[in-house]
Amino acid sequence: MPTPPPTGPLVTRDTVSAQLLPLGVRPGETLLAHSSLSSLGWVCGGAVAVVQGLLDALGPDGTLVVPTQSGGLSDPALWSSPPVPEEWWPTIRAQMPSYDPLITPTRGVGVIPETVRTWPGARRSAHPQTSFAAIGPRAAEITEGHATDCRLGERSPLARLETLDARVLLLGAGYDACTAFHLAEYRIPSPLVQVGRPAAGGWEEVTEVSITSERFDELGSDFERDRPVVRGRVGAADTRLFPVADAVAYAERWLALHRPREPYADAAPRAREPRTRP
Repeated sequence: MPTPPPTGPLVTRDTVSAQLLPLGVRPGETLLAHSSLSSLGWVCGGAVAVVQGLLDALGPDGTLVVPTQSGGLSDPALWSSPPVPEEWWPTIRAQMPSYDPLITPTRGVGVIPETVRTWPGARRSAHPQTSFAAIGPRAAEITEGHATDCRLGERSPLARLETLDARVLLLGAGYDACTAFHLAEYRIPSPLVQVGRPAAGGWEEVTEVSITSERFDELGSDFERDRPVVRGRVGAADTRLFPVADAVAYAERWLALHRPREPYADAAPRAREPRTRP
């Protein structure tokens, strides 16, 4: 069958920066970006052009931050898309490579974060499953000190971003991808769970706060109704811009009212694709 023609709009590096600035992105600020490359249209230069456009909009004094999660470094007993045979679990746990911030690829967060991860000068945080990468003057300040037993809580880059008055940019991504909401889960009564993962000395189990993206779309809809959220478009992508601190404060109140009190099933923050085996 013939290859279908590309669908637009045509998006370039200049398109990204030119459309972000009227949206309100400020040179010199710190921006936590959640993104979907395919939502933008036909991007000349792909993810590289998008990252260049983001950096152009932020300027030399701005800092770009993205989630660089590696959810494949998890217990095979929890894999569902697809599952693996139970008899494989011990071998997978014994042989799975441990996290290395320099070489462990991202999984399920899209090609733009993977591009940022490998960008010259990028810094990446230490958590083996829910790391963040950053480019810019504040990259080290944001990524250093990410505790390996604190996925998205007070000792993670999210808390640093809140303190630094960073803003969230949803670039073609929905509220289900908004990691800032997870920081609120650490500030309300939430169950604890055992989280398994590979480590340098073999398989390890750590106690963590249970996190889930369930109902984040509903939370985001209410947040957007009640709080100032700048909306616009970059290429064909619906785009939203709002402060990290505002999102966390609203989510803390909303989750306390709408989340059931009984323990919920643990999950990594939902990525842009189903969890798959490594």
